[in-house]
Amino acid sequence: MSRRVVITGMGVVTGLGHTLEGFWSALCAGRSGVRELTLFDTTLFRVHFGGQVIDFDPEALFGSKEARRLDRFAQFAMGASESAVADSGISFDKIPPEMCGVYIGSGIGGLNEFETQHSTMRDKGPGKISPFTIPKLMVNAASGQVSIRWGLQGPTSAIATACASAANAIGDAFRLIQVGDADVMITGGSEAAITHMGLGGFAAMRALSTRNDDPTHASRPFDRGRDGFVLAEGAGVLILEEESFARARGARIYAELLGYGMSSDGSHITAPDEQGRGAIRAMRRCLDDAKAPIDSVDYINAHGTSTQLGDLAEVRAMKAVFGPHAKALKISSTKSQLGHLLGASGGVELVASAMAIHTNVLPPTINLDEPDDECDLDFIPHVARETRVDRVMSNSFGFGGHNASLLIGRYVP
Repeated sequence: MSRRVVITGMGVVTGLGHTLEGFWSALCAGRSGVRELTLFDTTLFRVHFGGQVIDFDPEALFGSKEARRLDRFAQFAMGASESAVADSGISFDKIPPEMCGVYIGSGIGGLNEFETQHSTMRDKGPGKISPFTIPKLMVNAASGQVSIRWGLQGPTSAIATACASAANAIGDAFRLIQVGDADVMITGGSEAAITHMGLGGFAAMRALSTRNDDPTHASRPFDRGRDGFVLAEGAGVLILEEESFARARGARIYAELLGYGMSSDGSHITAPDEQGRGAIRAMRRCLDDAKAPIDSVDYINAHGTSTQLGDLAEVRAMKAVFGPHAKALKISSTKSQLGHLLGASGGVELVASAMAIHTNVLPPTINLDEPDDECDLDFIPHVARETRVDRVMSNSFGFGGHNASLLIGRYVP
């Protein structure tokens, strides 16, 4: 029989704040973290706004020397991990290091470092490339640096499945604890793709909203007027523990991780299957893994990116999986407030899902003024809702056709 897995600590770095309490308060208040970008001059770009992290000072957290050796995405991962570890109250010096691991996903990794060093090579020659280039830009830099921070020697890896990266990382960490390969896992995702190439590349695909005159209303999942997603950055990290281990140390438990399902569309590198068939398989596998009846799910934190095809495909998938119960589900997309954190989104959204159970409050889908005709489910428009929440599904679907669903529930000893 597989071991039970619980969530005991959480940390975030987002455009809505860097503390769990501040982030959750802003989310439930329906605030938007989308703003004009100040990381670089966007004058020549089609899009001038995004979910930028502000007032984040890595030097205050790690010191100037260490901060310079980390790309922005790894800085976010370290910051969120520090918060999650502190929130959990765990002491790694009292645990065998080989039973503690790190799985942190990222869709792109150190894009800023890549661009910076490419410019250096072009302008000054290859002899001026920094020796820290590769250690900073590699996707596994985040998980590697986090494991080094606490001397953890258990299973450690990095998942890169585009916008499903964090959810896949969490699901894989869940499995490792279930089968006994680890007792504790630091897991989630981090992304910092608001760079010249990141913004320009997604804009060139016509994937981004171009509401430059109204950034806070640009991300509008399930709304008839949606015109693309909003690029965002940040990190979401959780501490997973084997249930009896967590109880023995007196840990506070936010929720229990119950199920994980994944699939591939196998059809297109960027466009989702229009009927959501891959998403259907991921959600069904997740429910089967948890042995959870469809009517036991109270709330879905939807992938809901604010794209024409993606939102419709997810709605069709939810209707196919949940049947008549779909009408009773409460659903929202926190990307309406945060924008799309790409490979970090599943981590931040599972934090929001666990907080929904912990507080019995469901965050809203803001900017949902005129729902698309097919988007006729309860998407909690505009205002957060207080209601008992026992089971939550979180969906993450990525370019490449990667689909991942996680199910968490109220912990019952």
